[in-house]
Amino acid sequence: MTGLQAGLKNRHLSMIAIGGVIGAGLFVGSSSGIATAGPGILLSYALVGTLVVLVMRMLGEMSAANPTSGSFSAHADRALGRWAGFSIGWLYWFFWVVVLAVEATAGAVILEGWVPAVPQWAWALIVMVVLTATNLVSVGSYGEFEFWFAGIKVVAIAAFVVIGGLAVFGLLPGVDSDQAGLGNLTEHGGFLPHGAGAILTGVLLVVFSFMGSEIATLAAGESEDPQRAVTKATNSIIWRVGVFYLGSIFVVVSLLPWNDPSIKKDGSYVAALDSLGIAHAGQIMNVIVLTSVLSCLNSGLYTASRMAFSLGQRGDAPKAFAKTNGRGVPLTAILASVVFGFVAVFFNYLSPDTIFLFLVNSSGAVALFVWLVICFSQLRMRKIIQAEAPEKLVVKMWLYPYLTWATAGLIVFVLGYMLTDTKGASSGRTTVLLSLLVAAFVLGIALMKERLGRGRAAVVPDEIRDENVKVG
Repeated sequence: MTGLQAGLKNRHLSMIAIGGVIGAGLFVGSSSGIATAGPGILLSYALVGTLVVLVMRMLGEMSAANPTSGSFSAHADRALGRWAGFSIGWLYWFFWVVVLAVEATAGAVILEGWVPAVPQWAWALIVMVVLTATNLVSVGSYGEFEFWFAGIKVVAIAAFVVIGGLAVFGLLPGVDSDQAGLGNLTEHGGFLPHGAGAILTGVLLVVFSFMGSEIATLAAGESEDPQRAVTKATNSIIWRVGVFYLGSIFVVVSLLPWNDPSIKKDGSYVAALDSLGIAHAGQIMNVIVLTSVLSCLNSGLYTASRMAFSLGQRGDAPKAFAKTNGRGVPLTAILASVVFGFVAVFFNYLSPDTIFLFLVNSSGAVALFVWLVICFSQLRMRKIIQAEAPEKLVVKMWLYPYLTWATAGLIVFVLGYMLTDTKGASSGRTTVLLSLLVAAFVLGIALMKERLGRGRAAVVPDEIRDENVKVG
């Protein structure tokens, strides 16, 4: 009942901001992007990275002025209306509870490989229970776990970029890699072996690995100095995307020809390490991927529960979601999120190709919906902040409003381009259409709720008037 508490230290927030932008998808999904676009996948990552930087700048402007656990959902609530805050908040919550199942299963696959005696479903259960316990103890314990999980990811990728970069330029002592060199960017069918259109196809494959960069703005509400934390996270997003995404992918496509069979067979990062003759590269990368999975699970549970807490505070979710214990932990919001996560894990084992595939596809485009709502919220919120408290504009979106409109246009273009992708059960078209279906369902509930609320507001004065007449 005490409300959220400032249990996150500045070092926690710094590492959450850095680690949040490095999802397990970077390690797992990059090989399919390289196979699709060749070395040109660098342009795909650069395009999406630019999009994330711009969206984070807008979110940083709003969150620095008003740090809150609801982040963009709370901003949309005020800037666009209750329907917008309700819809995007629940969609974002839905996205993360599905992610819990995806990441728990990915972690279970790795752990089962190490200890086959324990079945995969049991590993998924163990991982979920341990990280639920971490989140239930206190926000500080979440922050501490995430500090170390994210730290391992950051050190691993930084080491990969440095070692791989030295090898690319022939400066790594003791390593003689015949394949490494900048020539790999152009010598195997050119920089764009499948044409310029492959850049956009690559965008569809990499865009979802960037989801999570906004977590720092949700966590800021429980930090020692929210405004400073948000400002720092926003200002550092450029180098984070540049080093961790563009830097590491540049190293991969420079160490090996993009069409080397090992990239698809072993994964891009494992293949790159193997090409340098680094012993046990596969197991090293499995440890790093497992750390990323646990980090994503830890943050996913935290993020879903804090969004549920914010929705409860605003009357858009059961009131119990907004209640906290003496340590400032929203127990009901965490447990509700975990329950849905467990249900999704259950469906992954019971019906992976139907129900679970529907859940994954129908949450797939939520990242783009969130970014689009952030754009439209910032267009309105800038005017509100300038009118009410201009001194709070410590972070400003560049070239407002032109760059905001350009970013929104690019997001709409990407969504439109996804509709042209019809390959496979998880095609871009399937993802967009199912995500739109779920979004329409949530929006319908929001509009109905708003209409009922207005109806009650209109009825109350009449009742009061009738009572006054009787008394007179």
